[in-house]
Amino acid sequence: MLTIDCKDVASIKSELVVYVSDQVAAIPTLKINEFMLSTLDDQIIDKNMVITAIKEFLESIGEGRNFAVISNNNVISIKSISGKIIERDPTPSSDMFSCTHCGFVTRYEIELQNHMKIHYL
Repeated sequence: MLTIDCKDVASIKSELVVYVSDQVAAIPTLKINEFMLSTLDDQIIDKNMVITAIKEFLESIGEGRNFAVISNNNVISIKSISGKIIERDPTPSSDMFSCTHCGFVTRYEIELQNHMKIHYL
């Protein structure tokens, strides 16, 4: 399980978690200033792939030169180089619903309810 510290890029955390988890085929778990990535079969997630995906995302929004991606054991931190913080209107956390069993994320409560039924079959 990897933890990605997003304090300096909190306003884009939701977009970042979707991109990174798709790139490395991992299950995300959202927290306030960070997210965690894991797999269903507890395989080790390649940190280099995660770092590359984070850097690709930052480059795609034009912020690649303003942030450093630092790995320390099982924690990857995204730190501002110049003290600049990305200012965007964050997506309200109440608009996102997450499955407590596997980390599936959706904007629709009914979709989450239907998804959670598969865990009880």
